[in-house]
Amino acid sequence: MTIFKQAKFFWTSIVLAVIFSVIVQFLIVGGTLNQFYVNTLFFMGINIILAVSLHLIIGITGQFSIGHAGFLAVGAYASAIMTMKLSLPFPVALITGGLAAAVAGLIIGIPTLRLRGDYLAIATLGFGEIVRIVFLNIDYVGGASGMTVSHLTTWPWLIGCVVFTIIVIANFTNSTHGRACISIRENEIAADAMGINTTYYKVAAFALGAFFAGIAGALFAHNFYIIQPTNFGFLKSFDILIFVVLGGLGSMSGAVIATVLLTIISTYLQNYPEVRMVIYSLVLIVMMLYRPQGLMGTKEITSFFKSSKSAKGGVQHGSKNTVA
Repeated sequence: MTIFKQAKFFWTSIVLAVIFSVIVQFLIVGGTLNQFYVNTLFFMGINIILAVSLHLIIGITGQFSIGHAGFLAVGAYASAIMTMKLSLPFPVALITGGLAAAVAGLIIGIPTLRLRGDYLAIATLGFGEIVRIVFLNIDYVGGASGMTVSHLTTWPWLIGCVVFTIIVIANFTNSTHGRACISIRENEIAADAMGINTTYYKVAAFALGAFFAGIAGALFAHNFYIIQPTNFGFLKSFDILIFVVLGGLGSMSGAVIATVLLTIISTYLQNYPEVRMVIYSLVLIVMMLYRPQGLMGTKEITSFFKSSKSAKGGVQHGSKNTVA
């Protein structure tokens, strides 16, 4: 019965996503949505992919990474090279961006994920800055002036990647591999004592999160016409981190909700970057004081739709509880 309910919810969600995407596509083609709202929707979709991918690394596996913009940059530049330099089709560039970022995740993950806490955060921060400086000094991709990229990101490609990202990471989280990652988050020493290969699962989660960040980078590069190393600095990693922390560490639904809210705020305050950062800081301070677990904590939005049948003390008989 539980499997049937999960399958029913899954297909219901897919149908609703398809209906939503068709309606938005109709509005875009018909010109009902102006370019401002279209750009906001595209930016929101890219941010959702980034937030969900970082959610896997921080919220599920418990590895504090603040270099996610580095994987975004790798995916963006790798995909741009495929389309602009090698004249390959956009789907090839999309996959190449994801794979390039996954390889970068393995390269940084294997030597550094034996670190924990602040040390890991510093290592990932250094990786993000190294990536930015490397692209800043490569003339082949435009250096500091940036690289011009054709506009190939369309709404069907974007919504397809968003749905694909959510499905893959949700299924990974609910699998035995995801449970192993959660055990590492809760107590790495205990997980290691129980025979879980903690290094393997941390690297795997890191590479999978980097892969989807690379997909987001490919969509980003082919949506904004030009990419520059300044687009992928520390503040970009900080923005993605805020999505996950505000939504609730361990909640994919919370990360998506926080991404939608903060993207709307950021879009309307894009002419006032200083005010935007002040608002972000105030939001984080208030959240840490009054709801440190985030908007959703570790719960998913599906938990609010489940029937709340009491099961205290075991199976109920009449008005009394019996202990199994």
